[in-house]
Amino acid sequence: MMDYDFFSMCTQLFTTGTFGHLSVVNFLINTLVVWIMVHFLYYRKSKRRDFYFTFMLLGVAIYFLVYSMIFVLEDMKGKTGIGIGIGLFGIFSIMRYRTDAMPVREMTYLFSIICLSVINALGSAISLLESLVPNFFVLLAMFLCEVFLLKTNEQSKLVLYDKVKLITPEKRDELIADLTERLGVEITNVTVGSVDYLRDTAILRVYYIEGKSSDSINNTLKVKREEWEEVN
Repeated sequence: MMDYDFFSMCTQLFTTGTFGHLSVVNFLINTLVVWIMVHFLYYRKSKRRDFYFTFMLLGVAIYFLVYSMIFVLEDMKGKTGIGIGIGLFGIFSIMRYRTDAMPVREMTYLFSIICLSVINALGSAISLLESLVPNFFVLLAMFLCEVFLLKTNEQSKLVLYDKVKLITPEKRDELIADLTERLGVEITNVTVGSVDYLRDTAILRVYYIEGKSSDSINNTLKVKREEWEEVN
């Protein structure tokens, strides 16, 4: 009986594009949209392979998670609503799964990918056109924002700086010159956060124009939240 059911589902896959309740077409659309969003919009500027990896796998995982909540649990009388509620709570709680602070741009992409994956998973119950429309408009909105609002390749990094005497306003030019020489990038602005006079160090947020060699500035500085969250 199990072999027959599997054979029937395989036949259904090739004839209708679905595998049981699972719409393969919707899954492929979701994967393609997430890939376009990550590869052509996000990665083109950031060059962060770690977030590339995270975004792609989250798109796939969230899709199947929602599919399981909606369709696999539908036969569990009265438990579907509870399952969906707990599942959605878990999905959006994933925003807090990290130990490091996630930049606003990456957080926006993460939230958008989660939302689109949920919509596309639910697309098995709606028409293909209805599921394509939100994908198109989210991609369009991201493209327009990336092109017109983020025209410059300005990025920012936290730097643990060891020359506290240069953080004063009257020595700002010397500070920027020193950071430019050390980091090897074009610096546009510097803001000062927490200052530790015992260790003669300060937390700086350095704004710079991203170039081909800017990948050498890593993102591994570990500081307490209260030391950097006010550094605008």
